[in-house]
Amino acid sequence: MDPSSLLVARVVPDVTGLDKQFDYIVPEPLRGRVAVGSMVRVPLHGRRVGGWVASIGPADGSVAIDRLVPIARWSGIGPNAELLALAAWASRRWGAGRLRPFLVAASPPVMVGSLPPSTAAVRGDSLELPRLIRLPPAADVLGIVVEVAVSGPTLVIHPSVDEARRLAARLRQLGYSTAVHPDQWSRAAAGVDIVIGGRSAVWSPCNEMRAIVVLDEHDESLQEERSPTWHARDVAIERASRAGVPCVLVSPCPSAIAVHWAGSDFRRSSVTEERDGWPILELVDRTREEPWKRSLLTSPLIQHLRNAHERVICVHNTKGRARLLACRTCRSLQRCEKCQAAVVQDDTGSLVCHRCGTVRPVVCQHCGSGALSLIRPGVSRLREEIEAAAGRPVGMVTGDSESLPDHDVLIGTEAVLHRARRADVVAFLDLDAELLAPRYRAAEQAMALLARAARLVGGRGGGGRLLVQTFLPRHEVLQAVLHTDPSRVSKVELSRRELLGLPPFAALAAISGTGAADYAAATGLEASSTGDAVLLRAPTWDDLGAALVNTPRPKGSRLRVEVDPPR
Repeated sequence: MDPSSLLVARVVPDVTGLDKQFDYIVPEPLRGRVAVGSMVRVPLHGRRVGGWVASIGPADGSVAIDRLVPIARWSGIGPNAELLALAAWASRRWGAGRLRPFLVAASPPVMVGSLPPSTAAVRGDSLELPRLIRLPPAADVLGIVVEVAVSGPTLVIHPSVDEARRLAARLRQLGYSTAVHPDQWSRAAAGVDIVIGGRSAVWSPCNEMRAIVVLDEHDESLQEERSPTWHARDVAIERASRAGVPCVLVSPCPSAIAVHWAGSDFRRSSVTEERDGWPILELVDRTREEPWKRSLLTSPLIQHLRNAHERVICVHNTKGRARLLACRTCRSLQRCEKCQAAVVQDDTGSLVCHRCGTVRPVVCQHCGSGALSLIRPGVSRLREEIEAAAGRPVGMVTGDSESLPDHDVLIGTEAVLHRARRADVVAFLDLDAELLAPRYRAAEQAMALLARAARLVGGRGGGGRLLVQTFLPRHEVLQAVLHTDPSRVSKVELSRRELLGLPPFAALAAISGTGAADYAAATGLEASSTGDAVLLRAPTWDDLGAALVNTPRPKGSRLRVEVDPPR
């Protein structure tokens, strides 16, 4: 056989833990079908496995011809060459060094042999769109999607798959053809007006794509929980840049990363619209109370609980949250003098900040007293107290709850905000635990909780209320909601992060598991221990990704690598 006549495909096997690519001969009968991105079956170590064609071309002599075997079967259409290139970028950006996790996200849930006809309508020219749009929680995002879709096929990413489906149904009522990822993958590849879906939709095909919209870009659900911990917002920005189309981020409380990326290319609602789009904030200032002696059921909260005409949701996060220490003498909460996060007492008796690692003796930084108390109430006990105070049944909701109790008063972790559909009052019993959590995203995450709660109660015109019990009434997050100005948070956050060398001014990764310390030391990056993990810092995401990919993992290690750790 003449080697020059052979066509060779490099295949990424769909095998967990196998990060290599292998060369296979493209048989003559399959030459019309096999292309970059095609899904195929190939022989590997005595069995047939699935895979993706990463590249294709004539034999280059890197592997002896007599050692090559042919592709066994063409399975279906897969992600195109542009998505494969994007996956290669993401594998470096998130320090994975492997393509398979991204190709799985970009592939159809079932094999696709052919594509249906395109249903995309002819649209107008590309519009001048801002990079960032800030809408109040009560605002309808449908208008933004329609505005962007005028220019042509648009890819829309939403943190919630269920909400994405409902939005797609509304768009179809307006006459737009839609494809919901991943179920309608083939329609998206063929061509529709709007491709829409959850986090993984950022990897969806979108024929002749003219724009990308990321809704609620601040939402944690847009970040993959498993390693590699890629973020749909960042993938969308890179994909739009490569395609030469605009990427529009939409949020009621934009993240610091989004604000930094957008710069001055930013649009917000009018002052009146933004004010009307947020509910009334009722701040219950507890600074004059002794927190270790008082119940979390304050008088304003009890008034709402006893109002039989109000549906009240009480939120109290305890799982995986920081413990709070208060001074018995001056009543002040104990915070890190460097980064202002809450401190905890370790086994040696010292006060430790898990955010930046600062250690100090058990002394109040305000009055010098050594008498401190730990504040740590629980959801189960609170349910009993609330039920006694309200005089009506109270349901409890946590992440483990299978269904939403049919009660007008609910108590739970933040899971209750995801499951409930409406409320008259949402009360945060102890938001300080979120505001002072030892995470660099703590302020943004607390703001996101308030924004989600604001959607449940609606704008102030409907009488909805957020009730927040706090010892920190002047905190920038609470002041931002009180004055309906989320920029108060991003301004403080960007200044703080630049000072401390945190994203977007640096790149972070958390390494945990057996061998984490040895692996972190081998990268040559700045490292510090934070609890059971090692935190790595690099000047840029490219530097961080390169170090993670190029550093061999110690033998016997079982590592979890979280680039830009969410918690």
